[in-house]
Amino acid sequence: MDQRRKSRWGLYAGFLMMIVGALLLAYVLKSNQLAKGPQVLFIGNSYTFSNDLPKMFTKLARSGGHDVGTELLANGGWTLEEHAQVSESVELIRQGTWNYVVLQEQSIVPSKPVERVQSMYPAVRILNEEIANNGASTILFMTWGRREGLSQLGYRNFYEMQNELAIGYWNIARQLDIVVSPVGLAWQRALQREPQIDLWQSDGSHPSVEGSYLAACVFYAVLFRESPEGLSYRAGLAEDMAGFLQSVAAEIVIE
Repeated sequence: MDQRRKSRWGLYAGFLMMIVGALLLAYVLKSNQLAKGPQVLFIGNSYTFSNDLPKMFTKLARSGGHDVGTELLANGGWTLEEHAQVSESVELIRQGTWNYVVLQEQSIVPSKPVERVQSMYPAVRILNEEIANNGASTILFMTWGRREGLSQLGYRNFYEMQNELAIGYWNIARQLDIVVSPVGLAWQRALQREPQIDLWQSDGSHPSVEGSYLAACVFYAVLFRESPEGLSYRAGLAEDMAGFLQSVAAEIVIE
């Protein structure tokens, strides 16, 4: 009898340990799931993959305590219309467990009133519907104007081109009630405060490290509704430069 009782209690104890172990594993898995940060897909072209903006944003976010995951699908010079027409872009939206999908239009299209209505806006509608169907949110990446403007379109300087770009992004964002990451406006504010800052590469179009870092700071403020000021990740920039760009992003998005 004593031996049978011992065997029975041994079985009970083993069963209890299995239950406790399963509950502990479930708790750990649940804790990891809760701790997992947002997953962000960036879709665009060379303005996004220059200086690896998604990776820069990831490092900035993690320095602020946000364990984000990012993915990039970008081809040089591509428009959103091209992304909306190819299966790779649409399938990546459908298959991923994204929280946010960032859409960056080709650099000139949003500043051309006719072309943005005929090309950009229909593409944003298509992609936004796919994103919403997958349970994610769309963020429009408002880019910046060329350093010298674009004379063939009548834009004599950066500011004139930037104003039209902003209108191009805001119009479709209001129609669809989606969020805009106002990177171009942050560039404008930075140049107003420090006219000598060089946010462009030598081509006057693509971003320098400073320009991409400012973009990353704007995305940080937009996604987390927090100021990036004081974050330790600086992308190799001097502390005063990184601090200045962080403060500009906070001004534009938060303040």
